[in-house]
Amino acid sequence: MRILTSQQMRDADRRTIEEVGIPSLVLMENAGRQVVASMEAAFEDLAQAHVAVLCGKGNNGGDGFVAARVLSERDIDVSVFLVGASADVRGDARINLLILRALEIDVVEIADAVSWELHGSDVLSADIVVDAMLGTGLSGPATGLVETIIADLNASSRPVVAIDVPTGLDANTVEVVGPVVEATLTVTLGAPKLPLLLPPAERVVGSLVIGDIGIPRSIIHTLDGPWVELITKERMRALVTPRVAESQKGDYGRVLVVAGSRGKTGAAHLAAAGALRSGAGLVTVATPGSCQSVLAVLGVEYMTDALEETSDGQIAWEALEQILETPADVIALGPGLGRAPSTMALVQSVVERSGVPLVLDADALFAFVGESDRLVGRDDASVIITPHAAEMARLTGLTVEAVQANRVEVARTFATTHRVHVILKGHRTVVASPDGKVFINLTGNPGMASGGTGDVLTGVVAAWFGQLLDADSAAQLAVYLHGLAGDLASDDEGEVAMVAGDVVDRLGDAVLALTSVRHSKTGESSHE
Repeated sequence: MRILTSQQMRDADRRTIEEVGIPSLVLMENAGRQVVASMEAAFEDLAQAHVAVLCGKGNNGGDGFVAARVLSERDIDVSVFLVGASADVRGDARINLLILRALEIDVVEIADAVSWELHGSDVLSADIVVDAMLGTGLSGPATGLVETIIADLNASSRPVVAIDVPTGLDANTVEVVGPVVEATLTVTLGAPKLPLLLPPAERVVGSLVIGDIGIPRSIIHTLDGPWVELITKERMRALVTPRVAESQKGDYGRVLVVAGSRGKTGAAHLAAAGALRSGAGLVTVATPGSCQSVLAVLGVEYMTDALEETSDGQIAWEALEQILETPADVIALGPGLGRAPSTMALVQSVVERSGVPLVLDADALFAFVGESDRLVGRDDASVIITPHAAEMARLTGLTVEAVQANRVEVARTFATTHRVHVILKGHRTVVASPDGKVFINLTGNPGMASGGTGDVLTGVVAAWFGQLLDADSAAQLAVYLHGLAGDLASDDEGEVAMVAGDVVDRLGDAVLALTSVRHSKTGESSHE
């Protein structure tokens, strides 16, 4: 599901009209009907509600006029208000305005502050308000009468249904640059827009519904401009195929986890456990010799290798050849390594010399701070990095605030210039590919802001990398399942109490939830 800018959305509308032959009036009709259908799904008592529809002069207002007509057809009590003058309404919006009048549905004009003083109480006393004032047509912060209406709507605490985007929100930036309607439900049309999905703008969106108004998928997929896409359940489900009866452990990838140091064996264990619970056939943890016995007790399903270590219990550079000679389909490097100079030199050498795919996290990323030009992908094997915002800030020289304010472009730029796959962790994890495509994940919750969950993700990414043999697919599937496991853990433990081990324990349930398959003891399967 591609995420569009306002310009791309306009191009999609134009091409649908010109190339496919669907009239713009039909698209507007579809939009209004999608809004009403979404309201019926969201509000159980809609049939008994009084709905006020606030319409602007443009196409967003036209969508509102259609929605008002459809509500009236369903015998729902609806009042319609035009923010502006009827004489200024043009095109398809005017046609739908005239239809309302032909049906003797009153449209009250609110052209100035005096009119709002007179009629505002009628709007604010409604059970539900539909915001069809501006949509994606905003240019600069909302001011004047619209600003006043936004403030009064927000203060009223009435449920608000926004059409396309809440009024005041710029469809091209995740920043909130002025007063914005705080919606309860947003019905966006044709395709999602970036600010509806990423903070801080997403906080005013409420529940999000994507309304299909008839724009062909082929047109959306061939639009010029940046490619940003939602990671969806349907697409991820296709990546998880049933295992064949003749399977053996070697068929599902050999993962080598190079991790841990004195006092940080837990990070190595969580990464290995994440890999095992994600289906890796064989997992080996290569760790400092003094840590091997601890890890051997923590996990009986994975193997352990003892490596040369520094005096303070971190993996030494002298362990390089042993790591490179260990059979592996993918190497996960970083959790709990520590930052000793010898260890950092080891990480750099593994990245430069290893001929297998790599997943780099935590301290492995620190090895390239100030030397990010050395962190590059290879033609013979892909590299996936999994930084959180602070780690990405160190790699790029940006502030954490700058990274968070522009997560999509920061991840995209690093991925394309360094030829690596970037998983920028956090709320709405961003996955960026070397070809410039970006994917946004919606699973996960604040309970995952807990030590060790990132280590689990490292193992999950490595495991799927080893099975799918495709970095793009592995990165997307891993973040989806990792977040879904966190959601399942939150359901059981709550966001406050859940820990990284809870995420590991729900990884299997996450796969089952994705595939909707339960296997019986006899080997038969049932679909839920």
